[in-house]
Amino acid sequence: MNDKLEKILDENLKNEGLSRREAIKLLGASSALFMINEEAQASAKKLDGKNVKILIVGGGLAGISTAARLNNGLDNAKITIIEPNLKSVSYQPGNTFIGAGLYKKEDVLFNTKDFLPKEVEFINDKAVAFDPDNNIVETINSGKFTYDYLIIATGVVLDFAKIKGLEELANYYTIQDSQSIIKLFKNSGASTVYNVQAAEITWENMQKCIENASKGIKQNAVFTHPDTAIKCGGAPKKMMYLMNARLNEVSKEARANVNMTFYPNGNKMFSVKEYEDAIIEQYKQRNMYWKYGHNLIEVDLKNKVATFNHHWQEKGAWDKDLEEYEVIKKSENVNVPYDFLHIAPPMKAPDEIGTSALGSAKGWVPVNKETLQHVKYKNVFSLGDVAAVPLGKTGGSVRKQYKVVADNIMALINNKPLEAKYDGYTVCPIITDIGKVMLAEFDWSMKPTPSFPLDPTQERYIWWLLKAYVLKPMTMYGMLSGRA
Repeated sequence: MNDKLEKILDENLKNEGLSRREAIKLLGASSALFMINEEAQASAKKLDGKNVKILIVGGGLAGISTAARLNNGLDNAKITIIEPNLKSVSYQPGNTFIGAGLYKKEDVLFNTKDFLPKEVEFINDKAVAFDPDNNIVETINSGKFTYDYLIIATGVVLDFAKIKGLEELANYYTIQDSQSIIKLFKNSGASTVYNVQAAEITWENMQKCIENASKGIKQNAVFTHPDTAIKCGGAPKKMMYLMNARLNEVSKEARANVNMTFYPNGNKMFSVKEYEDAIIEQYKQRNMYWKYGHNLIEVDLKNKVATFNHHWQEKGAWDKDLEEYEVIKKSENVNVPYDFLHIAPPMKAPDEIGTSALGSAKGWVPVNKETLQHVKYKNVFSLGDVAAVPLGKTGGSVRKQYKVVADNIMALINNKPLEAKYDGYTVCPIITDIGKVMLAEFDWSMKPTPSFPLDPTQERYIWWLLKAYVLKPMTMYGMLSGRA
């Protein structure tokens, strides 16, 4: 580290009330935990896998991490992963950095084979049919597979087709290359960081908007949040914060020329009140606006107009029998011109999951929220974005969940009770500026559950260091090895 960087680091840490030693201690806590876990697992005696066949559908972060932990803990078990994408382990949280010009695509893309446990079989194919009553999964090209235990970790599908004007992007994934993305979004002012290629276009669009603003041309930047559950629910807000930072880097005048508004379908900024209050205050300080109850239903890419269904409730007549006022639901469509549009698309479980016996009415895989065991099929587990748990569509949640799934399957194999429990832990590092992050941690209690003795509602440079420099290597080399 050179003298200039050391000075910047020390100045920022001083503002945090921390010494460099204290910062290193905090940032090193997770790495130390990884080392301890690695040593503990290496020295632990493996359980007898009893020649069982464990089939994992989905080879992303959730699937590979679970396979690795099972492989670390079991002898004589046949573990197989079915995954169609050869770059499925790629670092998706880095997409927000791509969208703001802080990363390039190459910084987040990795080959799955480089992280695959040697003893685990990898089938480069797509599962398309499930017969859980007979323990069978069918693929497109490789035929049928039987199993003793099944783990569903497919992730979610970007359901652009629900938005008029974007129908051709039906059933897209975050890690997916396609000329359709480029063709559709190029020079439209619209894009999303929920796809790697589209994240690159997001940065191109942001630069054009900033350039116009610096020339004195008024710009309208619009950010959306859909009417479905989504992974990394904080990403749309992160993009607002990052665009605000990029504008301020140019000049105060450039920032003043851009109207920035968040249009979420819901009526909250965040599900945990303490973090919501902090975000609202941050928005006010930065002159960023929000309008609740707006669901994006159409995008006119040619004329740069976003159409929202604005919905709200009004108090109606008094009901004498129920002794309460009638609630009247109202809605109207609103056209919003934009120069820059960031779309958080609707998301769903892959159709082959949602329409199978394993899926719920809403498509997600119904599991016990603590054990992550399927509510109907006791030899089936699910985790990650596709699992129907109240919280958990973040990489930080997967870090807790994969251990629960692996440990409970190992318990079942050895006729032991399912003692591993997921407590709903979720972490969302909300990037509030280039150099500042609010580390939002919470669980089923819907209250802040900070891992460190610092006020979790405060934006901090120390958490920027964690987000920018620690989390990616911990994910790639800690979680994917089944040890972090």
